[in-house]
Amino acid sequence: MIKIKIRSQTKKQILLLLAAGAALNLSQSPKRSGYILKQIPKELTKIKREYLYRLVKEFHHHHLVDYREENDVIKIVLSEDAKKQILVYSLDKLIIPTPSRWNGHWFLVSFDIPEKKRSGRDALRDKLKELGFYEWQKSVFIYPYPCRKEVDFIIEVFDLRPYVRIAEVINVTNEAELKLRFKLV
Repeated sequence: MIKIKIRSQTKKQILLLLAAGAALNLSQSPKRSGYILKQIPKELTKIKREYLYRLVKEFHHHHLVDYREENDVIKIVLSEDAKKQILVYSLDKLIIPTPSRWNGHWFLVSFDIPEKKRSGRDALRDKLKELGFYEWQKSVFIYPYPCRKEVDFIIEVFDLRPYVRIAEVINVTNEAELKLRFKLV
């Protein structure tokens, strides 16, 4: 999917700031820098300007950002690879909210993903397990709470839309076993 993996937490935060549209001011104007630094979380204000310059150059070298000049102002713009990388960061923080009461509905995620997309299939399977889904069959997972938005997001990140189906069902066989597994009794 993406060639470069960013392991440094600071690099991830700067890339996420760029994604959020934060203006990382690389100018020499202390007045403008002060305003922008007030908008940035405190941990990131400790970053030295030279390090920031070096990171932006590194991001440019790895095709994560591009420079565009508009009205004598140089803008740093995220590349498509950077946008995909940011989706992966968001995926790492993904959780499914648990309502206070179970509505009695089950959510099934089934897939038939071709061998050429094996890495995406394995990543989907791993992420569903990580989120607490139960692997009912090899390519069928079940979960007791609404999760359509989260599953749609995972499908988009791994580019698996044509191969995955989501269903909301009321009756399933062996429901008592599933209720025990998800502690619904």
